[in-house]
Amino acid sequence: MTVFLASLFLPKTIYFSLPEAPPRISRKSVRPSNPGASKRPSLNLRPSLFTPHPQNTPPLTPTDDETAIDDDLFLNEDGLPVHDAEYRAPADKESPSWGGRIFQPTSRANSPPPASILEHDKTFEKAKELGRQGIFQPRASRSDSHDKVFANANWRVVNADQGNGGLRNAAEAAARDGYDGEFTWVGTLGMPADALEGTQQKQDIHDRLVTEFNMLPVFCSDKDFDGHYLHFCKQILWPVFHYQIPDNPKSKAYEDHSWKFYVNLNRAFADKIVKNWKRGDTIWIHDYHLLLVPGMIREKLPEAKIGLFLHVAFPSSEVFRCLAVRKQLLEGMLGANLIGFQIAEYTRHFLQTCSRLLSVETTSEGIQLEDRFVNVTNTAIGIDPVSLNTHRQDPEVMKWVEIMRDRYKDKKIIVARDKLDLVRGVRQKLLAFELFLNKNPSWRDKIVLIQVALSTSEKSDGLDAAVGDIVARINSAWANLAYQPVVYLKQDIPYSQYLALLTIADALMITSQREGMNLTSHEFIVCQDGAYCDRKHGSLILSEFTGTSSLFGGKELSVNPWSYRQCSDAIKQAIEMSDEERSSRWSSLREVVSRQTGSRWFTSFLSQLDQSYDVQHSHDQISIPRLNLNRLAKQYRQCERRLFLLDYEGTLISYEAMRDSVPSNPHRTLAVLNDLVYDSRNTVFIMSARRTDELDRLFRLVPNLGLIAENGCFIKYPSKSSWNEFADRRKVAAWKESVRNTLQYYLERTPGSEIEDRNCSLIFHYKNAEDFTMAERQASDWTAHINESCEEQHVHATQLEDCVVVESHDWTKDTAATHIYEQLKENSDGQPDFLMVVGDGREDEKVFRWANKLQEDGEVKEAVTVTLSGRNTEAKTTLTQAISGVLVTLQKLASLS
Repeated sequence: MTVFLASLFLPKTIYFSLPEAPPRISRKSVRPSNPGASKRPSLNLRPSLFTPHPQNTPPLTPTDDETAIDDDLFLNEDGLPVHDAEYRAPADKESPSWGGRIFQPTSRANSPPPASILEHDKTFEKAKELGRQGIFQPRASRSDSHDKVFANANWRVVNADQGNGGLRNAAEAAARDGYDGEFTWVGTLGMPADALEGTQQKQDIHDRLVTEFNMLPVFCSDKDFDGHYLHFCKQILWPVFHYQIPDNPKSKAYEDHSWKFYVNLNRAFADKIVKNWKRGDTIWIHDYHLLLVPGMIREKLPEAKIGLFLHVAFPSSEVFRCLAVRKQLLEGMLGANLIGFQIAEYTRHFLQTCSRLLSVETTSEGIQLEDRFVNVTNTAIGIDPVSLNTHRQDPEVMKWVEIMRDRYKDKKIIVARDKLDLVRGVRQKLLAFELFLNKNPSWRDKIVLIQVALSTSEKSDGLDAAVGDIVARINSAWANLAYQPVVYLKQDIPYSQYLALLTIADALMITSQREGMNLTSHEFIVCQDGAYCDRKHGSLILSEFTGTSSLFGGKELSVNPWSYRQCSDAIKQAIEMSDEERSSRWSSLREVVSRQTGSRWFTSFLSQLDQSYDVQHSHDQISIPRLNLNRLAKQYRQCERRLFLLDYEGTLISYEAMRDSVPSNPHRTLAVLNDLVYDSRNTVFIMSARRTDELDRLFRLVPNLGLIAENGCFIKYPSKSSWNEFADRRKVAAWKESVRNTLQYYLERTPGSEIEDRNCSLIFHYKNAEDFTMAERQASDWTAHINESCEEQHVHATQLEDCVVVESHDWTKDTAATHIYEQLKENSDGQPDFLMVVGDGREDEKVFRWANKLQEDGEVKEAVTVTLSGRNTEAKTTLTQAISGVLVTLQKLASLS
C-alpha cells in the first residue's frame, strides 16, 4: 500500500540547461552605471561574514546595496544553489522563490484582479497600486521564443531548495530506521510551468518523476500559483495563523479574488491524488497551503484514509474568525480522519474554533460530526540527529569551525538565524541586545550578536529599514577597529557555515512572536554536544510563543519577546551561567531532542492515523450490521440473568411527543415494558435526562421498573419507592453558580430564551428566541466558553438542536450503569449474563462502550448494543425501524419468557 505525502513543493525540481542564458539582473540591482566601479569578485574572493581577517579587522556587515546586486550569491560553479549541490537545507527552511532563476521559466502571472470583481474604480486603483508593490505583480511580456527555448532545452532533476525540509528529513529518517511503507510525494515543482504547457517536455518530466523518484507533480497555471501562494497563503493565511491580522486593503479587497486561486490549486492536488489512489492507500496532507484537500478528496473517496498535519501554529478562535472563508477552511480540514498539530495549545484552539464557528460537538479526542468522528491529536515534529551529525563531520564544516573560533577568539557569540518577517521578532531581539549593552558596559567589547536574516516573500520594507537602523545605531555606538557588536547578514549562508555557527555559539537566541515549532533550536542542541569540537554546552534563549518551548520543560531560557528587559536579562544569564548549570540544562534538552525525532514523529502519526481510521470505520453506520432478531432470541434464551438499559428520549418515545409540555407515554410502550419486567429474570432500567418526579409520573403504571434520572445523577431500583442520589450537592452548587452567571449574561441578550434548573444540570432553551438564528450562533459561543472556563470542575456543555445542556462529567449514564451492574453482582441471584443497551443519543455512546468492554473482558456472556441513530456509533448493531423497531424487538423477547 502507498502513502501519499502531499506538500506544496516536491523534494525535487527541474533545472534547464539553456544555450545562452541572459544576464541575471535583480529588480533591486537597477542603478546608474559606474564605469569606474570594480567588478564584484566571486564568493570565494570577496570579504564575507566568516572570511578570516587580520586580528584587528572587524567583519563587514553587508549593506542593502551589496546584498541586492545579485541573487546567485551562493551558486556553485554548476550554477546550482549551495544547498542543492552540497547539503540539505536546514530543517525549518521554506524558500519563497518562484520563477526567479535563469535555469527555470519565468511566470506568466501578469495581472491584478480583473475590474469586474471590484466594487468601484477606487478599489481598482488600489489593485494597480498593489501590483506595483509586488502583489499580482505584472511580469514582462515574453515572446514565443522564450517558450521554445524551454520546450527544447535539456533538463535535469535536482534537489529543491524550497519546501518543508523538516518533513523531508523525517520521511528519509523513518525509511532509514526501518519504516517499510512505500510513500509517493505529491506537489508542485516550485517553478512556473505555463511555458511547458502542451509540450513533450512536460510529459517527459512527469513520467520521469513518477517512475524514477516516486513523485506525482501537480501542474497548475502560473496565475493560480501566484494567487494561491504569494497572495492568499502569504498575505492572508500566514499572518492570521501567526496572530497578525492582514492590513486593509490587502486582504479585504482581494481575499475573495485570491480565494478562488487557493481553491483551484487545492482542487488540482485533490484530483491528482484521487486519480492515483487505490483502496488501502493512505493520504497524508501537510500544512496550511492545502487545507481544502481533505474535504475535496472525501467528497470523491468517502472510504479514503486521510491525515492532515498543520506545521504552523493554529490561532485562537477570535483570530481565526477574522477570515471571511473560515467555515470553508474548517470544513475542508474536517475531511480528514486524523488532524495533527504540533502541541496541545494548537489542538485546543482548533477544537474551540470548530465548536464556536461550526457548532459541532467536541471532545478531548476530536470532533463529532453528524455522520462521522474526526480524531484530533498533537505530536511535535523533530529533527534527524543522525543525518545532522553526519553533516557535521564534513571537512568543510570543520574548516569553518576553526576559522570562526579563531576569528572570534575571546568573544562570547550569540547566534540568530531568522526570516526577516513580522513574526520572527528580529527587531525585538536587536532592541533587547541594545538594552543589554546599555545595562552591561563591561560586556561591550566581549560579546557579538551574529544575525542572519533570510529573505521572504512578505513585503516588509518598513521592518527592513527599522532593523537596519537599529543595527547601524548599535554598531555606531560601540564598534571600534577591533570590535563590531552586531554582525548583520541579510542573506542566507551555506549549510557548512550554518552548522559551524551553531557549533561555536555560546547561545542561540530565538525571539519569534509566534511560531509553530522552530527546529533550529533542536539543531543547535545537537551541534553543542562537543563530539566534533571542544566546546562547552551553549545556552538556548527561546521565545515562549514557539511550539518548541512547550517541549523543553523550562530547561531553556524562556522569554517573552515583547519584554526587552526579560530578553536582556536572559542574554546576561546565558553568557554568565556556570558550566555546571549549562551542562545540566543542555543534558535535559538533548534528551528531549533525542526522543522527539522526525523519524518518531513520522511513524507515530501514521500509526495513529491507522488506528483512528480502523476505529472510525468500525463505528461507521454502513459497517454496522442490523440487529438479527433470530440470533438475539437464541442469546436471550441461553441466559438466566438479564439486564436491559433502555434510553427513553428518542428510543421509547418520539422527540415530537417530548416537546409537549406534559409528555405522555403511548399505551403500547407501557404494555411492552410491563410484559418485559413480568419475567423475574429480567431487570429493566430506563435511562433519561428528565427529573425524578417526571419519571415517577410517566412510569407509575409499570411496577418493578428501574429508573435513571438526569443522565445518571439519580437511580431508582425496581420495587423501591425512594431514589438514590449520586451527585455531590456541594460540587453541583459550586459549578452551577459560575455557569448560571454566564447563562444569565446570554439570557439577557437573547429575548425569548429561558434557563431550566434541574437538580444536577442546567439547560438553556432558545427554541422560542425572537431571533433563533442569532441565538443558535451565540449558543456555540457560550458552549465553548463554559467548556473552557469550567473544565477543572468537570463540567461539560453540549449544544443540541434548540438548547444547551450543562452537566457534570462525574455522574453520567455509564457511571449509573456501572453502579447498577456492581449492585446486581452482589445480589444473591448473581451477576447478569445477558446485557442489552438500546439508545440513540451521544450520551448513550459511553454506555455502549462500557457494555462492549464487559463482553470483551468476559464479564458477561452476551452484550447486545443497539443504536437507532444514523451517525457513527460504538454500538455493535443498529435498528432502522426506529421506535417501532425497538418495541417489536422487546415484545418478541418478552414473549419468549
